[in-house]
Amino acid sequence: MALMIFFFFLTNWFFSGVMSRSFTIANKCEYTVWPGILSNAGVPPLPTTGFVLQKGETRTIDAPSSWGGRFWGRTLCSTDSDGKFSCATGDCGSGKIECSGTGAAPPATLAEFTLDGSGGLDFYDVSLVDGYNVQMLVVPQGGSGQNCSSTGCVVDLNGACPSELRVNSVGGGGKAMACKSACEAFQQPQYCCSGAFGSPDTCTPSSYSRVFKSACPRAYSYAYDDKSSTFTCAKSPNYVITFCPSPNTSLKSAEEQNTETMTTKSPTSGSTTSSEMVYEGSGSPPNYYAVSRTIAVVLSLAFCCMRWFF
Repeated sequence: MALMIFFFFLTNWFFSGVMSRSFTIANKCEYTVWPGILSNAGVPPLPTTGFVLQKGETRTIDAPSSWGGRFWGRTLCSTDSDGKFSCATGDCGSGKIECSGTGAAPPATLAEFTLDGSGGLDFYDVSLVDGYNVQMLVVPQGGSGQNCSSTGCVVDLNGACPSELRVNSVGGGGKAMACKSACEAFQQPQYCCSGAFGSPDTCTPSSYSRVFKSACPRAYSYAYDDKSSTFTCAKSPNYVITFCPSPNTSLKSAEEQNTETMTTKSPTSGSTTSSEMVYEGSGSPPNYYAVSRTIAVVLSLAFCCMRWFF
């Protein structure tokens, strides 16, 4: 009996701890997006590092409980006559759909995660520090905490991008397809928060980062934009990442759906414009923790029966 109990806890720990989290990635854009994934150094990669999402498609990816890394969207991708795959924005340079350990070439909108970090909390953000190429929303599912709320950038910044930061398509009539950061565009320390500007006291928001912050108040607009842009969740939530969330409901309504499972109410944004923006994607993904417990019980009972017969 003691051996059976030990086996139960062992299998329960394995299934709930090793593969207990999920990221559901949805493409609501009017075009195809090729998500890219890069795991942090020293962290095992996820089952895929890049794939294609046609308009309206969704894919769920399981992750270890302590995973960390980033997601982004690649756009305007194609394969040449030699079989080399490349993208006009967010390209990872692998020559294939799988990024295989390489990150996004800026400009690219990034969703960054550290699961089970300091104090057992998840840390996450949407960053425009490397520029912007596609609208992105992150919604936690089932977490709790005062700062456990939706974040992202749902404004199309490409059209509103200052001309000196704008990246235009070559064959598409010069239409804006991405927006560089000031650091990428000018390579100057005051924009890159480097050298003499390498601290929060010396690197302050620029007129360019304010353009990003005004449009997307919850997203990182420059390197030291931590106070209003880093979010945390307890209780190991899953996450929904949506490209081009539909502008039909407000951020407030998305958070109200999320707070059904939260112990404290999520804070409202400091910007009236942000609180009126539409954030979609609050549907709950599969409960992998409950599934893992069921599997553990079944395996334990099977083990008990084997002992009975043998």
